[in-house]
Amino acid sequence: MVQIAAWSGPRNLSTAMMYAFAARGDCAVRDEPFYAPFLGLTGLDHPMRDRILAAHPTNPDTVVADFMAETQPHTYLKLMAHHMIQGVPRNWAQGWQHLHLIRHPARVIASYNLKRDTPTLDDIGFPQQVDLYEQFGGVVIGSATIRADPPAALSRLCDALGLPFKDAMLRWPAGSHPSDGVWASHWYGAVHGSTGFAGPEGDLPVLEDDAARLADAAMPFYETLLRRAITTG
Repeated sequence: MVQIAAWSGPRNLSTAMMYAFAARGDCAVRDEPFYAPFLGLTGLDHPMRDRILAAHPTNPDTVVADFMAETQPHTYLKLMAHHMIQGVPRNWAQGWQHLHLIRHPARVIASYNLKRDTPTLDDIGFPQQVDLYEQFGGVVIGSATIRADPPAALSRLCDALGLPFKDAMLRWPAGSHPSDGVWASHWYGAVHGSTGFAGPEGDLPVLEDDAARLADAAMPFYETLLRRAITTG
């Protein structure tokens, strides 16, 4: 059994990766299982907050008990680094395989701004992800690496995680998926229109004012993880 804790911030290919692992057929997945506890503990006003709290367990111990009881051969948790606040346990993660998905801050911020206004450094999760890497270690891979050559990147990644690669990971049916959290209707429009990984991204978006300053603040954390990222070369 391989148990994978996949950490990222938002807007970072994380949903497509969850679909890829679900498509294997031997891997249970969970979509941001600590999102509802995070909202309950912080009181933050996120899109669809009331629906999320009504539809998903808010007790983090209940969340942990659910995924720890999974009986599929393998488990993949899509996890947002910024959800792991005080009151959300981490002790379950000892002994898991840790995967860190990273994406250039300018791309993250440009995408996030389309869905929610004025993100902060805490919202996009870069400092928290470095903290988790320092605690647990793991495998780091960039979204650009995956999109440039999905078969090679996922094969290399699976090898690093101790999991056999399957070609089925490269495609999935369009539309919503059984693993989606209730928030999918707000956040997952692009990936719901996909049946596989998109091709390489173009030039970096040009950010201004607060967005540019936020990207500058996030860059040192991104670069810390980027130095540890695997490649397909």
